[in-house]
Amino acid sequence: MVSIQSSNLDPTAAAQSLMAEFAALRERVGKTILGQRGLIDRLLIALLADGHLLVEGAPGLAKTTAIKDLAAGLEGDFHRIQFTPDLLPADLTGTEVYRPHDGSFRFDRGPVFHNLILADEVNRAPAKVQSALLEAMGERQVTVGRETYPLPRLFLVMATQNPIEQEGTYPLPEAQLDRFLMHVRVGYPDLETERAILRLNRDEARRESAAPADVVVSQTSVFAARRAILDLFMAPEVEAYLVHLVMATRRSEAYSADLGGWLRFGASPRATIALDRCSRALAWLNGRDYVSPEDVQSLAPDVLRHRVLLSYEKEAEGRRSDDFIAALLARVPAP
Repeated sequence: MVSIQSSNLDPTAAAQSLMAEFAALRERVGKTILGQRGLIDRLLIALLADGHLLVEGAPGLAKTTAIKDLAAGLEGDFHRIQFTPDLLPADLTGTEVYRPHDGSFRFDRGPVFHNLILADEVNRAPAKVQSALLEAMGERQVTVGRETYPLPRLFLVMATQNPIEQEGTYPLPEAQLDRFLMHVRVGYPDLETERAILRLNRDEARRESAAPADVVVSQTSVFAARRAILDLFMAPEVEAYLVHLVMATRRSEAYSADLGGWLRFGASPRATIALDRCSRALAWLNGRDYVSPEDVQSLAPDVLRHRVLLSYEKEAEGRRSDDFIAALLARVPAP
């Protein structure tokens, strides 16, 4: 098990060493999660941007395995929570337990106090449970009775939902979806990737136990990387382009006549902040010290798709938020 240390290096070498840590982690997860490079990158971006991820995809697309493999390469603990209709908020946050020998109460912490959380099939639990999780995500704390308990400084939630089955589910309200940094959709792999997955599965089945992680990124490195991406250079023109993309979701007709009437509600300022942080994180992961318009464009669908609400007319036509975002990117001029 190797952890790369960069505290005793000069600033340039330390920055390069830090990038090398995350490049090694990215490569390590990519060896077992085939055909989902976008998901791996979005997980790392959420980690670097200090946000949370909502992942939507059919069963069997390695969503759970991806975050488990990421957790194995990080200094921190991981917990999976299966959301079900009978789940209670206390099953997430914990509860106060009475101690009869001294007549006092003790707080038993729930699974939400781990560093990395997988909220599997988050739309299967009722609104009270979803709200408990989303409150913890937004406030980074849990309040039980009169006491408030802070969550770990390194805290990332990846929630999944299955787009196939809608019976017996509780869709997340749009206002609560806004708390997720990104909403990522994952699809099926192509033919060659499917064959590679088959071979990899055979190789893993032959092994008696999983190999230990050969790359472990410390929490200190994660926090240092977060500071580094905030210092990344973004040209004023790129910053203006980013802001115009978000503003165009609120006053679409001002940017293009044919965009008018698409939306009931546009994206909030959270979208501007999220797109800024995600674009910086992607540029940094790719080894650059500046943000390009392409970084903004590649992440705009994931940042915006759950933050815009289509008009009833467009929904009736079978349109999706991705259709609007594609039209938006085509009409708002890039620098």
